Amino acid sequence: MFASFLGTILTFIVIFLLFAGMVASLVAMSGDEEVKVKDRSILQINWQAPIMDRASENPFEGFDFANMQSNKPLGLNEILKTLDKAINDPKIEGIFLDMETIPAGIATSQEIREKLKSFKETGKFIVSYANNYDQKAYYLASLSSEIYLNPEGMVLFKGLNAQIMFLKGLLKKLDIEIQVVRGPDNKFKSAVEPLMLDQMSDANRLQMQTLIESIWGQILMALSETRGISIDDLNTIADNLETSTAKKALELHFIDGSLYRDEVIEILKTKTGRTEDEELNLVAFSSYINAKASKEEGVIRDRIAIVYAQGSIVQGKGNQENIGSETMAKAISEARNNKKVKAIVFRVNSGGGDAQASEIIRREIELASKDKPVIVSMGDMAASGGYWISTNADYIFAEPTTLTGSIGVFGIIPNMKGLFNDKLGITWDAVMTNENSDFIDIMKPLSPFQHEKLNQTVVDIYQEFTALVARTRKLDVQFVDSIARGRVWTGQDARQLGLIDDFGGIDAAVKYAANKAQLGEAYRIVEYPKRKDFVQQLMEELTGQVSTRLINNELGEYAKYYQELKSLQGMQGIQARVPYFLEIK
Repeated sequence: MFASFLGTILTFIVIFLLFAGMVASLVAMSGDEEVKVKDRSILQINWQAPIMDRASENPFEGFDFANMQSNKPLGLNEILKTLDKAINDPKIEGIFLDMETIPAGIATSQEIREKLKSFKETGKFIVSYANNYDQKAYYLASLSSEIYLNPEGMVLFKGLNAQIMFLKGLLKKLDIEIQVVRGPDNKFKSAVEPLMLDQMSDANRLQMQTLIESIWGQILMALSETRGISIDDLNTIADNLETSTAKKALELHFIDGSLYRDEVIEILKTKTGRTEDEELNLVAFSSYINAKASKEEGVIRDRIAIVYAQGSIVQGKGNQENIGSETMAKAISEARNNKKVKAIVFRVNSGGGDAQASEIIRREIELASKDKPVIVSMGDMAASGGYWISTNADYIFAEPTTLTGSIGVFGIIPNMKGLFNDKLGITWDAVMTNENSDFIDIMKPLSPFQHEKLNQTVVDIYQEFTALVARTRKLDVQFVDSIARGRVWTGQDARQLGLIDDFGGIDAAVKYAANKAQLGEAYRIVEYPKRKDFVQQLMEELTGQVSTRLINNELGEYAKYYQELKSLQGMQGIQARVPYFLEIK
């Protein structure tokens, strides 16, 4: 019986490895095959998967087992590099923006829009078409040479709305008490509010209103510039939802034509000099990634390292969703000790997390900045712990719509006594060797003495945070305290306050780093943390990543709420992070 059982197990292992090899081969063939671009081609952009700063190279990421096809998500790094390639490719005559939404944050969308603007400035055309446009898609499409909309479609233009999920009612029903400790006068540190309130505090409402008005102002200026509509008129149009029909959108000059898709295809044929009977040559963006660049680089020794820090900051090792202090510190150290790396661009896209983990990462940036230029590029968000790890950089870039600041800390200790005692009928008892051996016990409330001890720790870390910002940004510590207190700022405001140095994305940061390192244009880009090999990624699939992906696929757009709830479970120690469940749309 044992021999039969062992044979069965070995058979399953062999079959699985063969299947994994087949799938990996299919993924490789579908994703890495070089594409040959024909003359008079148009690059078709139809991004659907969420855009990250750097997408995973997991061979199973986005793979559709039903159709055995790869739908791998794209990274911003791939998008910018591919658009640069299209700019210099004489065979690409234009871009066809063929999408109703862009699955990216506002700052990331702004960075992509700037790259598309560079494409258009070369004299090549950009034509946009959709059955319906949401606000972010229209913001991206607004710089197009021509914008078309389905005759039965609409442009969703309504202004911004920031939503925060509150859990106070749920916790009350479960009889869970949340014990909160915040830094002195950290009234804007609203990450704790969803756990203790059922609506925004006055301070948080002011903060959120200021944020969305600043971001909305950036969007309005961009639309006004490209479409020739005054900002006052744009606000009136949004207030009255006037672009709810294609006819009205055309009258208001939001679009250039109300057409069906086949009519737009004919326009694209005309633009590329094709007759009605000829086939339009559209090159999918996902395929063009693998097209050969028009100019091949020679042997270049010098490197600029881009270190990607994306997700919540946690202790230990990180993954695609988290910035692990151990993993990130190792990556920065490797870039620092690599003699071929002459400068480091630290790409931060994080709302923060564990305060101690943030300090570990910051220390590595401090050491690196003593050896070579370190330039920070902020993504959609680089706030709280995300700002902490950025402070020791030589120069900080952010988009005007980047969320940053949130200089503040807090501690959360749940008291689960009511849940277990009253709801579940479970009681606890214990013996101790010392008076406070039960310090931070979630099965009972903190004593006044314990609460004060925890409060002092939070106060000390907050003062360390503000002193750090004052020292590295060359600001008065009292001024830093006045703009800190947990308040989140947009990049537009952060520049005026001295929290960042200039506007720009990854490209701007890389160019600045090259200039600081006196490299000119002779350098290569290397990326950290280093990618895992196939076997490691396969094992991750077997040890938990599959369940996460299944949940994400099943819940769709609502998966973010599950992920935020899950993040509460992983919180340990003092936290430096921005509000939970913040969604601007």
